[in-house]
Amino acid sequence: MVCDADWGSSDYRRSITGYCFQLSKDGPLISWKSRKQPTVALSTCEAEYMSLSSAIQEAKFLLQLLNDFQVESSNPVSLCCDNQCAIALAKNPVQHQRSKHIDIRYHYIRQEIERGFVTVKYVSSSNNVADIFTKALSGQRVKVFIPNVFGI
Repeated sequence: MVCDADWGSSDYRRSITGYCFQLSKDGPLISWKSRKQPTVALSTCEAEYMSLSSAIQEAKFLLQLLNDFQVESSNPVSLCCDNQCAIALAKNPVQHQRSKHIDIRYHYIRQEIERGFVTVKYVSSSNNVADIFTKALSGQRVKVFIPNVFGI
């Protein structure tokens, strides 16, 4: 499971959230999203943090769906992000002056980490499949990601 954001790329300067989920490491995508964020992010960290929030909401929905189908699922969900600032903000519950402006509703990420529902890990931008959903990529980069997206 990976998520990504493209900071302020649209005409309205709203960022794009993107994420994708697979049941297994080599399987095809079962869920994905590419959407403009509802508010203007003031930094790349905030844009990525909002993307993490959306991805965790989707992860909770997918786990509930698996439980409804009586399929065993492993906890915690491992979610990868390519922004180290957003990961640090999610893991550190201290309020900083630089992050004070980030809407409180996104801070439930911290709660889900503390509960043990999700772990957030770093993935380099060159290996982040969710880039497909947030920015225009070169043909070469798309070819690298196609096997991961379609499970080929």
